[in-house]
Amino acid sequence: MTKADSLNIVLLGATGAVGSEVIVALDQMPQVKTITALTRRPITDVTSEKLREHIVGPLDASTYSHLINGDDVAICTLGVGAPSKVTREEFVKIDRDAVIDFGQACVDAGVGHFQLLSSVGASPKSRVFFLRSKGELEAALMKMNFIRLSLFHPSNIITPHNRYGLGQALVLKIWPRLNPLLSGPLRKYRGIAIKQLGQAFALNLATKASGIEILEWDAFQRLTKGL
Repeated sequence: MTKADSLNIVLLGATGAVGSEVIVALDQMPQVKTITALTRRPITDVTSEKLREHIVGPLDASTYSHLINGDDVAICTLGVGAPSKVTREEFVKIDRDAVIDFGQACVDAGVGHFQLLSSVGASPKSRVFFLRSKGELEAALMKMNFIRLSLFHPSNIITPHNRYGLGQALVLKIWPRLNPLLSGPLRKYRGIAIKQLGQAFALNLATKASGIEILEWDAFQRLTKGL
């Protein structure tokens, strides 16, 4: 954080489920002055006097790089909601390459703190395509030398509504029941309510840190304790 009482935020992925919750949480923070949302379609389910909305091409940094001006923190929640419904090439283009471009645009604009929605288990050495892509993205962001890089590693994100069919329906029904069984080193695989995850993104801005930090289930609980 560079301005404890006046933070300007730029957000890519504002119309997604997590992005919407992040905006709601940021709106409640008095130290947040503006929220610049870079989005491909109008935001219809969130309102805030702090919100500055710009319709851009999220996959083309040239359409929005000039809008990243004077921001203290960048938050990226851009991603494919149902990876199984797109090709691997499409997934990489959106979830990895477009985010790398956003990160570089933020570096060029002097943004000091970058927060990313990634995934538990992300690793460039993973044998799982999804996790390997996320790991490659994180590795690229690490090389950009942000003053602070916050990598959010949720497991399954529990939403109030099923948006993606049978697979998500099973997760929403079963995963919350598994949470108590996941203890010790398995705690990081516990599901996280989407509202709580959005709050964790916002509240992490009020903590002091530098360098690279990985936030998993226990960190989300610490950040949102008492809410």
